[in-house]
Amino acid sequence: MYKYEYLPPYFLQNGVTMTAYTALWANRGWESKITHLEPKYHEVIFTGGQGVPIFGKVAIPANAHSTIVGTYGITGELDQQWFLRILGCKAYAQGYAVVLFDWRSHGKTAELSPTLTSDGLYEGEDFVKIAAAAAKMGCPPQFWFTGYSLGGQLALWGVKAAADLAPKDIDIAGGAVICPSLDSLRSLTYLVTHPFGKYIESRIAKELKKLAWKIHAAYPESLNPEAIARANSIWGFDEELVIERLGFATVADYYQASSGLELLPKLSKPTLILYAADDPLFDPAIIPDLETAAHKNPVIDLLLTRYGGHVGYVSSKKCQNQYQDPDQWWAWNRVLEWIEARRNQKIAQVSVANVLKMPK
Repeated sequence: MYKYEYLPPYFLQNGVTMTAYTALWANRGWESKITHLEPKYHEVIFTGGQGVPIFGKVAIPANAHSTIVGTYGITGELDQQWFLRILGCKAYAQGYAVVLFDWRSHGKTAELSPTLTSDGLYEGEDFVKIAAAAAKMGCPPQFWFTGYSLGGQLALWGVKAAADLAPKDIDIAGGAVICPSLDSLRSLTYLVTHPFGKYIESRIAKELKKLAWKIHAAYPESLNPEAIARANSIWGFDEELVIERLGFATVADYYQASSGLELLPKLSKPTLILYAADDPLFDPAIIPDLETAAHKNPVIDLLLTRYGGHVGYVSSKKCQNQYQDPDQWWAWNRVLEWIEARRNQKIAQVSVANVLKMPK
């Protein structure tokens, strides 16, 4: 486990404050808070697992050396996902091809299919299928999967699926995630016991309901409008609309099956998990289990910080100077730093292996 001394500005040294700041203010003028312009993406419709169409955007710089594939959290769509777009700017400038996508039932993907979410059970295969298609488009190996919040859980499932399903000619090297959802049952139970959590849960539930109505408008026969009307919470959304389609008797069974925490022992490719101890959206009781799982699996690098809130990780000027970062986006800087180190490590290993193969 890595223990980094991340330090936010003084007024953000509280998980709730950081999370609220990230959700409400940090996106304002984000383009001026990075040193690189956004790449020119071209739109692509990928075919994910079970033939589900997935909308994505691809940008390949000249002399690209590897590829990052990423998505976002529980609600939203690509054009609104400024935090993910920051990754695209930074990664492209460092020579990575970038593939960003609307995951199942989100954004333009929801317009292409009535397929609902599965919290990673099928989205993991989507990551692999997208990487394979991107490789044919010219995106170079190695491929790295990333995401944050619930998207982080999806990316972890992608890393697992890469070991099980990826074609041998597609080099999926690993993944890096920020504040991933790891135990939906515990965290959702925890979330609704606090005023701030109740507010966040209510906002998310309203967005999920909008998402369901959007799918119903495009595919009227796919969702029961009475079920949508009853889906007034995150739990209710999954209970009314998701679990029956996936074959689960209860929401608790579904959350157990898709749990990121249960997945960690099964990962076999290098994986970075960046997690804040003061994340107000997740049950703090998860942290000891996360530390134990990371300690037992040598492919996992856990970067556990005291501060950070949910995903935000805005750094102070002192912190930026300490790490020689070009901007305040501490989490993405660490993700790219870690990927670059693993990428170079793998290149070195290949070079040594090639030398050993040379005739004496």
